Amino acid sequence: MTRRHLPPMTSLRAFEAAARHLNYERAGDELAVTASAVGQQVKTLEAWLRRPLFTRQPSKGIALTGLGQRYAAAISQMLDQLDEATARALRPDTANVLTVSTMPSFALSWLIPRLGSLKQRHPELEVRISVSLHLTDFAREDIDIAVRYGKGTYPGLCSDLLMTESFFPVCNAALLSDPERPLREPSDLRHHTLLHELAEGIPNYVTWQQWLAFAGADDVDATHGPRFSHTFLALQAASSGQGIALATSALIGDYLEAGRLVRPFPQQLPGASQYYVVCPEAVADRPPIAAFRRWIHEEAARHAELR
Repeated sequence: MTRRHLPPMTSLRAFEAAARHLNYERAGDELAVTASAVGQQVKTLEAWLRRPLFTRQPSKGIALTGLGQRYAAAISQMLDQLDEATARALRPDTANVLTVSTMPSFALSWLIPRLGSLKQRHPELEVRISVSLHLTDFAREDIDIAVRYGKGTYPGLCSDLLMTESFFPVCNAALLSDPERPLREPSDLRHHTLLHELAEGIPNYVTWQQWLAFAGADDVDATHGPRFSHTFLALQAASSGQGIALATSALIGDYLEAGRLVRPFPQQLPGASQYYVVCPEAVADRPPIAAFRRWIHEEAARHAELR
């Protein structure tokens, strides 16, 4: 193994703090040392590198050189990773604790209602659910496995297709028997309130405009109607008779089986993105993660049979 050629860690910390603050005194306050101590450590690092990292401006303080800017960015990222690795090392051993990250609507409508069966099959597992719309950074976040909505291309990660989905309108059954505003074909939606999901940060999410174009209902104005931040909020509004929601087969939950919502039309538009189970390749076969992967794929297969 090649011997690493590394500068003193104390000098790196002092330089990184000084680069962020562009001020030795504030950097010293952060590190609980004097400004002169910070300056001395920076000089030590510059001597070690044999290159200047700051330019000294008597009336304006300090400024990073081009090399200093590039080096500071790299060192800052390295220290963040070191901090996260250290935090993980200090945590108690939680071999049977599994942290799962997914989107809020998927967690509430699909995953959480099924966790009881996971507990029955694997009582030794302690599952923690973390909701987020951003892609998980497994190197920086305390996440073991994620369920994400996309195309399934995640370099360096193990990515398995969990389920496909399609989109279709749903409403309270009472709206079907409204003699003044019948719902016999998609163009009849022009007489009703459309409920929208904002779906910010979710790629390729099907909108009312897309579904109406697919169904040939060009005379329906899809620009108006209440907007909701999550699917389950739009479905709840629809079940209480406030309008027509655009549901997804993956997130409809038990609304249809329980009769709280009905489908007025048979047309359904396949989604451009799908749900994937994602985790780092290096841990994909770790027993808790492997057990969760097997369980969630079996649950998805059962869900597909019931649709």
